[in-house]
Formats: sequence, C-alpha cells, structure tokens
Amino acid sequence: MPDPTFVVEADGGSRGNPGPAGYGAVVLDPVTGEPLAEAAEYIGVATNNVAEYKGLIAGLRAARALDPTARVRVRMDSKLVVEQMSGRWKIKHPDMKPLAAEAARILPAGQVTYEWIPRERNKHADRLANEAMDAGKDGKRWEPSASTAALDASASSSPSASSSPTGSAAPAASASGGTETESVGWGPADLGAPTTLVLLRHGETALTPSKRFSGSGGTDPELSAVGRRQAEAVAAAMAARGTVQDIVSSPLRRCRETAGAVGARLGLDVTVEEGLRETDFGAWEGMSFAEVRERYPDDLNAWLASPSVAPTGGGESFATVGRRVAQARDRLLERYRGRTVLLVTHVTPVKELVRLALGAPPESLFRMELSAASLSVVAYYADGNASVRLLNETSALR
Repeated sequence: MPDPTFVVEADGGSRGNPGPAGYGAVVLDPVTGEPLAEAAEYIGVATNNVAEYKGLIAGLRAARALDPTARVRVRMDSKLVVEQMSGRWKIKHPDMKPLAAEAARILPAGQVTYEWIPRERNKHADRLANEAMDAGKDGKRWEPSASTAALDASASSSPSASSSPTGSAAPAASASGGTETESVGWGPADLGAPTTLVLLRHGETALTPSKRFSGSGGTDPELSAVGRRQAEAVAAAMAARGTVQDIVSSPLRRCRETAGAVGARLGLDVTVEEGLRETDFGAWEGMSFAEVRERYPDDLNAWLASPSVAPTGGGESFATVGRRVAQARDRLLERYRGRTVLLVTHVTPVKELVRLALGAPPESLFRMELSAASLSVVAYYADGNASVRLLNETSALR
C-alpha cells in the first residue's frame, strides 16, 4: 500500500478524570511532516477516553475537509482508541459506542488505518489539547498559534494533561516562572475540580402540554408516551457526552421514570433525594393557571407578589421550597464532591438552583423558561463560587 496522503495525530486529556477536558488534532504531510491543519477544543468536564475520541473525530474531519478521497494513517497514544477503532477490541462502554460510530462514519473504512505511538511521539496533538484546556479555563476559545515549532519545543519541557499517571495535570508553568491557577468568574483561584450538577427536568406527563399545576400534592402522574420518548432521547445524548458519573432523582414518579431511562443507558443506579421534589401546590394541583385565576384570584395575586405566600389549601411557598432545595444541594455537594451528577427534578427546584447560583432575587423564578426534558448545568467550586453553564437546553429533543 502506498504512503497515505495524510497522517492524523490526535490526543485528548482531562485535568482530573473526569475533569476539565480538551482535545487536539493535527493533519500532517506524511513526507515533510508539515502541519496542514490543526484542531483543538475545550469540551468541559469529561473523561480522558471521551476527550481522546473527540480528538480523533476532529482530526478525521480536518483530513476530510482537505481531501475526502485521502488515505489517512491515524497515530494516537491511546491504546484503547486505536484497538477499538481497528476492530481488535470490543467497545463495551456505552459512552464510547456513539463516539466510535461517529468517527467511523467520517471516512470510508478502507481509507483509514490506525497506529499506536508512545506519548512522547504525540507532542503536537498533546500540546494542542493543553492549549484548548488552558483557553477553556479562561473562558476563551482555542485559536491556532503563530509558531507551532516554538510551542512544540516548550511543550516538551512542561507537564501536560495526559502525562500524569492519574490523568490529571499539574498546573502549567507561566512565562514569568510562576504557576497558573484556574479562576472562577472574578473570584479567587481554586485548583479543585468543580462539582457539576446537570439539571434535567423530567419528560412530559399528561398535564404538561396544558401547563397545569403538577406538584408534590397531586396525583403523581407518570410520563406520557411523548415523555418517554423525551427521556430516551436525553439518555442517548447523555451517553454520547460521557460525563455523568451519578444520577439522583426526585421521589416523584415522572422523575424516577426519566432518571431510570438515563440510568439504564449509562449503566448507573438512581438515588432518590427527597429534597428535589416539586412544590406542593395545594388546592391548585391539576388546575390550569386560568382556572386558578378564576377560582382563587386574590390568593393567586398574593402568591405572585410574594415568595412567602403559599398556594391555597396548605401548599408550599417558594421561600419554603427554596430552603428545602438549598439544603438538598448542600447534601449533594458534600456527597458528590468533584463529580458530575445528573439531578432529575422539576421546574421549581431547577429554577431555584439556578437562582441561588446567580444570587438572583426570588422574582427571577417567573422570568426563566424551562421546557420538559431540558438540561441546565451549574458548577460549584470548593471556594464557594458557582457558575451557571447552561439553561433550558433542548437540542437532544430535536
């Protein structure tokens, strides 16, 4: 077989496993070794294996963009990825299967071969992955560097994300000889990996489309057929992302069913947290907003005007729910320190967690849109800072 048209070198790493992660890939001329294209990206909290696969996918796409008929030799220091993509190892982990399938679709199988190389021969891609992670921690996007030769030389003498035996990196040395630390917003530096809560509102029930009050004190409805499809779609998306390590659910049936669909896909058990249940809407349970307006106009106006007012008939005020959710949050942050946890819950608890992270007033609860089966993300750092990373994301449903 003649020399391949391109060589793709790819790498990925995470600072913590899982932890803040990124990938890098370079397309090389096989004769001169000249870089023809580079790709790198910070991907948030992920495992080393997910980052490695993301790097492979980016490298293959870059090669295809240069010439879709090219023969490609992929070189990586990930034995797992090389052996799985070569077909010699089975892909058992559900997080890896969709990533491997995506990589296999980019170019015809006959055009791509895979080769394992030692880590020290993969410095270019490794350096790109670290650049992407450095940019990501500063809230920036990776940009190609002006002099790859100079950066490769400096990378060979500095620690990288993939050089640590545990998969976590030492802080990178700065130009002044000091140590760079990870900043959170405008607050002080914190070197620890955050605890990331991925907040999933349950899928639709029969009450959802008509926007009826459905809390802790009603009939505890099950997911509708639409809701079950939504749960499966989110489960597939969670498997592709490969970042969730634990699943915690509200005790209510619609959440447990949604969480169960994700847990089955990820191979994770579901833990129930009572504090994540929805507001008890008292006498308003099962009623639409218009029906409550007609039957309890004064009570509704008072409820809308003050977070301390409870719904008619002994329901919970938003102030009460906020305290309950904050207590549940604190328990979860202590229990799952440094991990990525999927919380399957309801509209009010999700909004409360976002509001509390932002330090926003209670009135902000009425100014957030939260669709069924939507995802939101809040990261919590050891220094007390919190960062809202996502709100009401529904791309999995499309």
